[in-house]
Amino acid sequence: MAGNGDIQWCFSQVKGTLDDEITEADIISCVEFNHDGNLLATGDKGGRVVIFQRDPLSKLSIPKRGEYNVYSTFQSHEPEFDYLKSLEIEEKINKIRWLKRKNPAHFLLSTNDKTIKLWKVSERDKRIDGYNLKDDTGHMKDPLSVTSLRVPVVRPMELMVEASPRRIFANAHTYHINSISVNSDQETYLSADDLRINLWHLEITDQSFNIVDIKPTNMEELTEVITAAEFHPSQCNVFVYSSSKGTIRLCDMRAAALCDQHAKLFEEPEDPTNRSFFSEIISSISDVKFSNNGRYIISRDYLSVKVWDLNMDTKPIECFHVHEYLRSKLCSLYENDCIFDKFECCWNGSDG
Repeated sequence: MAGNGDIQWCFSQVKGTLDDEITEADIISCVEFNHDGNLLATGDKGGRVVIFQRDPLSKLSIPKRGEYNVYSTFQSHEPEFDYLKSLEIEEKINKIRWLKRKNPAHFLLSTNDKTIKLWKVSERDKRIDGYNLKDDTGHMKDPLSVTSLRVPVVRPMELMVEASPRRIFANAHTYHINSISVNSDQETYLSADDLRINLWHLEITDQSFNIVDIKPTNMEELTEVITAAEFHPSQCNVFVYSSSKGTIRLCDMRAAALCDQHAKLFEEPEDPTNRSFFSEIISSISDVKFSNNGRYIISRDYLSVKVWDLNMDTKPIECFHVHEYLRSKLCSLYENDCIFDKFECCWNGSDG
């Protein structure tokens, strides 16, 4: 795949070989670069997270190549069963989000339909040797058998990458989690399901604050669901969420504890000439992202990608028709359920 300046990136290793049988669990369900682009995390339907690291030598090659090698693999989620609702909870990873790096370790959030986990990924390339109360195998010695004291020394060892769960955030969503987004303060994050958005503190696992609730008193009156949500990249009080009706709402948490009244509504008027039975389905926004500078938003619906200016909510400033050729095939796509496929979108590093 080509990027800026025709820089190419590729995986030097994938799961198995082309001759191996690919199982359902091996299908990648989400991808996410960290903030400097040197690490790429992928989640799959088997609940695993595989982290790839960019090869430093590939940056120096001509033409430039972004080659990524496997850095760490760990099982993030396991299949569960909700006995109260007689409901199976899949292990599939829905979203991964990196935290900004503050120390030599890396931290990331991963979520399936119900449970969010905070993972610490750290390296070890040195070991302590020469303990007084431990033998070479690591077992404790009898203190009475120690007749002389040794000074422990640090010795090099083969690089080991460890992934350990630091926090588990559970039991806060009735419906399937579709989004997580880390706030710019790097202390809080939001999680969204079909009808609610919750605000969490990264240090507190047993409570969250409900900041958006669109669940009607009578569920028969339900007309839309939340499809994606994201924090502003620099203003910690601002976030947006999109809906299945093709709207984007910008909310300010300073206005009220429950953001049931949006500050801005971004919606494009429907063209009557394109109105059809499938209009509501294909207008549903599956993903929404702030630009890195926070001035713009991109949204992804079934047929197009739209760019919105935060200062103009009447219509998008640009529209890219990426799947317009499918408009004449919507009936067939509806019959085989492909019309309900979800697509994500992403800005590059320069907001280009």
